[in-house]
Amino acid sequence: MMSIEERKGPVAPKDPTKKRPYFYIMQDKQIFAAPQPDGRGIQFIYEDMGRLPDSAKLQGNVTDEEILNLLPTAEGFRKLVHSIGVCVTEESGKEEVNFVLQMYGQNQGDPATIVSKRFLADGSEQIIDLAEIDWCDTDKVVGQIRFEFDKARVQAIADVCLYLNDGFEAPEQITDSAVDFASDAYKEMIERSVMQKGNLERLHKVTEKAKNGEDVTLSFIGGSITQGAGAIPIHEKSYARIYADAFEEKYANGGKVNLIKAGVGGTPSELGMIRFERDILRDGKEKPDLIVIEFAVNDEGDETKGVCYESLVRKCLALPWKPAVVLLFAVFSYDWNLQDRLGPVGERYDLPMVSVLDAVSPQFTCKPGEGRVISKKQFFYDIYHPSNLGHQVMCDCLMKMTAEADAQTEFEKEDDLLGRTPAIGADFEKVYLLDRKDISSATIEEGSFTGTDNILQMVEMDSEVVPVAQFPNNWHYDGESDDPKPFCMKISCTKLLLVMKDSGENIFGTAEVFVDGRKVLDADPLVNGWTHCNPLIILNGAEVAMHEVEIRMAKGHEHKKFTILGFGVVL
Repeated sequence: MMSIEERKGPVAPKDPTKKRPYFYIMQDKQIFAAPQPDGRGIQFIYEDMGRLPDSAKLQGNVTDEEILNLLPTAEGFRKLVHSIGVCVTEESGKEEVNFVLQMYGQNQGDPATIVSKRFLADGSEQIIDLAEIDWCDTDKVVGQIRFEFDKARVQAIADVCLYLNDGFEAPEQITDSAVDFASDAYKEMIERSVMQKGNLERLHKVTEKAKNGEDVTLSFIGGSITQGAGAIPIHEKSYARIYADAFEEKYANGGKVNLIKAGVGGTPSELGMIRFERDILRDGKEKPDLIVIEFAVNDEGDETKGVCYESLVRKCLALPWKPAVVLLFAVFSYDWNLQDRLGPVGERYDLPMVSVLDAVSPQFTCKPGEGRVISKKQFFYDIYHPSNLGHQVMCDCLMKMTAEADAQTEFEKEDDLLGRTPAIGADFEKVYLLDRKDISSATIEEGSFTGTDNILQMVEMDSEVVPVAQFPNNWHYDGESDDPKPFCMKISCTKLLLVMKDSGENIFGTAEVFVDGRKVLDADPLVNGWTHCNPLIILNGAEVAMHEVEIRMAKGHEHKKFTILGFGVVL
């Protein structure tokens, strides 16, 4: 007779543990291990400054105001979240990843909790129970998430969900169907991006040049979207890069297609016009055939409300080889951009204008199968930047305008575009960059600003993955003097902009800016809270005159640091 043990069949599994309610803050998010100085690769995702609730709304379908209000603060996060579910899928399944959730304190140097777990990126879900974490009393806000790999350039897909404590309910999590790029609905969406064709002759000449076997250079200037933010990897999947690749495939006939990508995150056309000769023309070394301008979501803070933007447009139109100029209007996830403010500039000069807002926003509100082509969750990497799918849509919008130009054979004769009265203003059209590299147009006494700051905003340019420092030829005060001497400059100009370094470190302090003996500005580098380039108008005159500029550390800030990145000078 068989024993009880011998008579047993397969043992039934235990009932699965009931999952707590949860929502995603990342779902099918592509990540890329950007190279670090120590050889590792890291994907940084910042969640402070309201980004975490935005991620919950965009990725997790969260609308509950109580949940959204609890998420940003360390105290609220701990009250709301029971555990974190993390899933990272790398193609080989053999790479290890260290997931990190880092809190921020009130000040940058304060102790703060780091939640981390190292695991194999094989697609299995890892659960981090927050009850097992030793929390710091100085935690204030949820700061950032990092995916750390032992080597650079690893690509993977990441999901992160938050499992909730008892008493909280999560909304239904929605899975989107794949985008059908070949569908009539997709084509109709892309067609809506043609905001204005304008005079397409210049753009037509670019496609003809390529088809004739000649080399062409395609250039792009803008903010973080043009830099490639949200594209994974940034140097291969930004809209600028994939547009250049698509242009080459369709139009090149043996010639080379060169890419100039000059997007700088968090900066407006106010800075774009200053760095135009350096970053697009490469100080006279390049003559781009096409210039795409993308500042429609960065220019809200532009002090001139469009004058700097139009000044940049006219700088492009003034180039003697007459490049094609296309105005590109990107979009934020809340269906906003500045095309209503900036569009009149394109109308004034008959320029092609491409609106991503017009293309995608109308269909976002449609239901799947009833007009929706791509969801917001699919289009956006975060509330500001497009995902790889979003960058592809932007590329296709530009390619649509390019195809329109290529197909057209008759054009209106182009008159003197610069002879037209500006739509908004062009007071800064003649602006140029003055930095430590070339001070021939000014007389400068550096005072205590004799150092060079090497901790600068970093940007991936062109098709490169390794970022380069912005404004390395700067003047830096190191905070080491009890009585720092001011930076003094004499220069002949009509208008003048200071480009200063913003910082998130409280070792930086405020400098007072004087023009002709009158205080015009308290330059506080901590206002924006991160390391980036900040242009500020300090003189806005009408006639050329000699002016004296003095920049000195504010009282009580003598032992703080300050960096002058450069100046924008208008003759």
